[in-house]
Amino acid sequence: MTEQYVLDLQKADETQIAIVGGKGAHLGALSGIDGIRVPGGFCVTTDAFRRVMAAAPSVDDLLDQLSCVDPDDRGSIRTLSAQVRRTIQEIAIPDDLAAEITGALARHGEQAAYAVRSSATAEDLPTASFAGQQDTYLNVVGPEGILQHISRCWASLFTERAVTYRRRNGIDHRTVHMAVVVQRMVLPYASGILFTADPVTGNRKVATVDAGFGLGEALVSGLVNPDVYKVRHGEIVTRSIAAKQRAVEALPGGGTREVAIDGQQQEQPALTDAQVVHLVDLGRRIEAHFGRPQDIEWCLVDDDFRIVQSRPITTLFPIPEADDQENHVYVSVGHGQMMTDAMKPLGLSMWQLTAMVPMHEAGARLFVDVTPRLATPTSRAALLDVMGRGDPLVRDALETVLDHGDFVPSLPDASPGARPPAGAAPAPIENDPAVVTGLIERSEASVAALERDIRTKTGPELFDFLLEAFDEHKRALGDPLSMQAIMAGMEATWWLNDKLQEWLGEKNAADTLTLSAPDNITCEMGLELLDVADVIRPYPEVVAYLQGVEDEGFLDELPKLAGGAEARDAIEAYLDRYGMRCVGEIDITRPRWRERPTTLVPVILDNVRNFRPGAAERRFEEGRQKALQKEQDVLSRLRALPDGATKADETKRMIDRVRTFIGYREYPKYGIISRYFLYKQAMLAEAERLVRAGVLREKEDVFYLTFQEFRDVVRSQQVDDELVRQRKDTFRAHHALTPPRVLTSDGEALTGSYRRDDVPDGAPVGLPVSAGTVEGRARVILDMADADLEAGDILVTTFTDPSWSPLFVGIAGLVTEVGGQMTHGAVIAREYGLPAVVGVGEATRLIRDGQRIRVHGTEGYVEILS
Repeated sequence: MTEQYVLDLQKADETQIAIVGGKGAHLGALSGIDGIRVPGGFCVTTDAFRRVMAAAPSVDDLLDQLSCVDPDDRGSIRTLSAQVRRTIQEIAIPDDLAAEITGALARHGEQAAYAVRSSATAEDLPTASFAGQQDTYLNVVGPEGILQHISRCWASLFTERAVTYRRRNGIDHRTVHMAVVVQRMVLPYASGILFTADPVTGNRKVATVDAGFGLGEALVSGLVNPDVYKVRHGEIVTRSIAAKQRAVEALPGGGTREVAIDGQQQEQPALTDAQVVHLVDLGRRIEAHFGRPQDIEWCLVDDDFRIVQSRPITTLFPIPEADDQENHVYVSVGHGQMMTDAMKPLGLSMWQLTAMVPMHEAGARLFVDVTPRLATPTSRAALLDVMGRGDPLVRDALETVLDHGDFVPSLPDASPGARPPAGAAPAPIENDPAVVTGLIERSEASVAALERDIRTKTGPELFDFLLEAFDEHKRALGDPLSMQAIMAGMEATWWLNDKLQEWLGEKNAADTLTLSAPDNITCEMGLELLDVADVIRPYPEVVAYLQGVEDEGFLDELPKLAGGAEARDAIEAYLDRYGMRCVGEIDITRPRWRERPTTLVPVILDNVRNFRPGAAERRFEEGRQKALQKEQDVLSRLRALPDGATKADETKRMIDRVRTFIGYREYPKYGIISRYFLYKQAMLAEAERLVRAGVLREKEDVFYLTFQEFRDVVRSQQVDDELVRQRKDTFRAHHALTPPRVLTSDGEALTGSYRRDDVPDGAPVGLPVSAGTVEGRARVILDMADADLEAGDILVTTFTDPSWSPLFVGIAGLVTEVGGQMTHGAVIAREYGLPAVVGVGEATRLIRDGQRIRVHGTEGYVEILS
């Protein structure tokens, strides 16, 4: 194919990103939109870049070194990237290539002023924005200057920031190429940025215009504060006019300079209201063409707008698809399940197929539409109460939406005598421990039947069987008696906290009363790993071997060591009971402990080092005794009050109730994940058959298919490799997004606020979920496999699902970014008596690893002491 070094901008379009880069493709497409004016120019294509790079083989060696550098090693990246840039800029542009470029300049005006802009092939894409990572040069005049700045743009593909971004996002440096846009300069009266969606709230109905005098460089560089307008439905809803003291203007001979703005003009609006509304109309036209919200650079010249750049806004959280045009309010599932990471398509579809309520996907996360429950006064109050008890930030976010006025339609309550809505609170049950025992036995029998029946199923028959198994899954999950038992424990907890604060002035008294409650499978999971450590501790050869373990087959090697057979049997027994668990376990694609047992090794070694033999039994008994002492203390103080005997009797009944049922709160999740592991093993066996048949490249490719798509592949023995590749790219992009607690169909993303003024200045604030105060060393751990804890450490992390529980036995306190009163981390923290504060926004950023902190688990905040 003949190489093409120069292409006129008007001939470029979105299909030519590989030739003209993201910016060039967007500008070419903009030129073809009716009513959109784009300054003329041309692109120096990626063919030219590749030709120049081929003339410098030393760059290849430098790129090899860059590809091995840790993205956090800023010093090495700075040194190597500077060498690459210097090498590229020293390459002479071949005569024939220079002639093509100067010929294009002659056609567009050889002595005119131009903007020379980098346009990388991985730039301005729907899933990744590289804004500001490569260079732009304004007001460049003359062929020599143009050629010099084209070389600078090529080199800017390897700025320190661009290299780090690619390393962090798994983008190979060699797969990205640089085109250069050479575009006629315009000398604007005003310029700025238009976001067709609010970049702060995410609201797709609100456009934001930033405007200043002169060239846009003054705004981009932060030299001046812009005028800011927000426009909704063709009307300006807010405006802020800044004092614009300086501007950047073009010099006649090339280059730019800062100038002072006349005092009277400084506080004048850069645009009229009519111009702002017209600009937003143009933006909506551009947004409609590209099919997604845009970040647009504009200039005002002779009372007419020129568009000099448009790129997707990649930081917006996606909106769930809806089959109507009505308003919707969605609540995050991940915040309730303690797993806010992105999920792969198979994980999403499996959770949707086995969930009790419809769930909607957006940004590789799941959401529940609560709009109908917000519509009537009674259901709205009930929803806000439940959400507020679990996670006050969700309640606050929902109230913020309701405060908008008419976003959620208001309907009257149902007439008296109407049936209760689905999901209404179940009827109460008696305080009978046999209820819990029976529920656990039924769950175990159901899982055993699934394990027996799924063994013989393969091919299309497996998927038919799984759909039937999902019905049984939902039947077990929706068992009315199970729901009654869960609610009994939660309601008793709420009753005790409310009443004992009212009667005794004591906050969160239930935290101590629930210590070492029976039948808590997640609590037992942590304690039983202490028992595993007891088996291993007497054998120094085993301990030394485990300290160097990296291979997942290490269990097979253990029997070769003294005590190794005993150690292997203990770990195997633990995996038999808990091997289906893992961090992020609601995503079936995540590797389970049984699949990756090395995950547990650091925790086992911490337990060996930090505990004496018999710690599990001692811990449980100590908790039980503390709960008993607390019960006696509370009842004694209540009896001294007016009507004390009645209060004490009611409280005793509720204490018995909470200790009977609160442990069961963790069991249904254990049953779900037990079933999930059986589903996964059967489906991966099917994926392995597809690999052997040459249908799949690797078995994990099925993780990027939905359940139905996987089923279709098994039937047809054909897979769309391009779809899998696109899904992998999309997953990487979504993984970088932070999901909101509440999301609206307008795209407004809300995280909620605590709105408290009773905490020390600067102290990170959260939700108190386990009483007490503790001071210690913060250990900021984002991956359980990286755990290295000492006695007295305080765990700081993003979220803790049940798989984190083995770490809880060795820590003194807990701080998480996500959580609520009844989420797993909170329940287990109370079981173990750990002061805990959850829902602390950006805790892993605000608190540094190794700092001394004080956790106020009763009041709900964290002090950073050093």
